[in-house]
Amino acid sequence: MAVICELFMFIDTAKIKVKAGDGGNGCQSFFRDTRVEHGKANGGDGGDGGDVILRADKNIYTLLDFQFQRHFKAESGKHGSSSNKTGSRGADCMIRVPLGTVVTDSATECLVRDLNVHALEVVVAKGGQGGSGNSRNRDAEYGTAGEEREFLFNLKLIADVGIVGFPNAGKSTFISKISNATPKIASYPFTTKAPNLGVVRMEDSDSEFIIADIPGLIEGAHKGKGLGDRFLKHVERTQILIHLIDMAGVDGRDPYHDYAAINKELNEFSEALAKKKQILVANKMDLAAAKKNLKEFKKRVRKKIFEVSALCGEGLEVLLEEISENIPEDRY
Repeated sequence: MAVICELFMFIDTAKIKVKAGDGGNGCQSFFRDTRVEHGKANGGDGGDGGDVILRADKNIYTLLDFQFQRHFKAESGKHGSSSNKTGSRGADCMIRVPLGTVVTDSATECLVRDLNVHALEVVVAKGGQGGSGNSRNRDAEYGTAGEEREFLFNLKLIADVGIVGFPNAGKSTFISKISNATPKIASYPFTTKAPNLGVVRMEDSDSEFIIADIPGLIEGAHKGKGLGDRFLKHVERTQILIHLIDMAGVDGRDPYHDYAAINKELNEFSEALAKKKQILVANKMDLAAAKKNLKEFKKRVRKKIFEVSALCGEGLEVLLEEISENIPEDRY
């Protein structure tokens, strides 16, 4: 059986300001000696300022930290000194962001980089250049200022598994049963307001995968209805989808209609998203109406269907094994 042992408060947007280090000043200095009346110029150069660098990290899953720290500054270069001593370069400021962070320049609204590969780095603010000392027979110069910029972060999850389905399909109950998560669960739509994210580690192997439960979708989601377009972006990069269906039709819904409607929304949002491998899951199989509905459903959908009751915990172990087997090991 698999266990999710981590859950994260999910934040998918952030704005930060960065300042690269200033270049150090060059030194205005001359050799001094009791026997030398006019010594040779020996002022050293100033050191360059440090850069601001963004680095994608697969071990970070949310932009939450940037809600508390929004200003970042690299170290300035040291000033030059006499005897032709060059000032040291300022330290870079390395900012680690989740895999899948799309970086946009706030001023120009231009894309800077899509950090979709682990350990991918991009310099977003260059440090100032150190000023020259007067050792070159000219007056010393001041160092130049480091770049100062503002960026927008927009996180598109690179989760391995995305859970999709209508509101009240049982997604929150499902993720609470396979994890230590405690999402809000109630018998009315739109209980989940933001994606829930967890890391699943299989007990009988070293394999693990990231699973994302997005809020329930409704018809018109691809156009933004119910914030659907904002949520759908988080399953664009998943390896597979779990399509969770309320097979009992608790709210008087038709399971096949829900299945077809969700697939239509996926296709309208992105053709690539619609082509992703889906694992069909018939949920709420502990309820009486589910057996009859499943029989009718199978007449129209000729695909493998996993029968589970998220509430009772039935069928989950087999489902998680199926998910694990369909995730490539070399995905990062």
